[in-house]
Amino acid sequence: MDEPVAELADAEDRHVWDRFYQEFSFQPSISSLKWPAIKEPATSVTWSLATLPDEPDYERLDRLVEVVQQGLTSCVGPQGTLFALDWQHTSYRFTPQEVGGPGQPAWPLSPYPDGDYFIYLSEDFSMGSFGHPWEESLCLFGEALLDVVSTEVDKVLGASIRRAGKAADPT
Repeated sequence: MDEPVAELADAEDRHVWDRFYQEFSFQPSISSLKWPAIKEPATSVTWSLATLPDEPDYERLDRLVEVVQQGLTSCVGPQGTLFALDWQHTSYRFTPQEVGGPGQPAWPLSPYPDGDYFIYLSEDFSMGSFGHPWEESLCLFGEALLDVVSTEVDKVLGASIRRAGKAADPT
């Protein structure tokens, strides 16, 4: 890529979204009867974002974003790229190693879904995040990503609500 962050051209945007709808059985809805909105992968963990209190300094939210971004960056490697998908809005391809630092462009979107579905995906769709704004949840998937971030995300958000798309054991 020439730039660290690039908007997806219309044809590629349609292709990526079509593939996402198909591979994840994506069914967007504000109805809790249709949640979690995707078929969560076998190697996935989902946490509730409702546990984040309204903190004036957003300390826990900032920590969550930092942990997920660092995990994604480490998992794609120095030359890897990710998709950043914002449902019904502009989506991007970007190089995580080249964003977010001093003098660099900001990360496109956030793992925290701010009013819409926010999705990060590796190029092969094997790893990423799915932020659901109405369920107030964050699903992280891909074994390598979970190995890197699960412990820290548990510290920020508490116990998960689902694993592999099934309700997590509360014990």
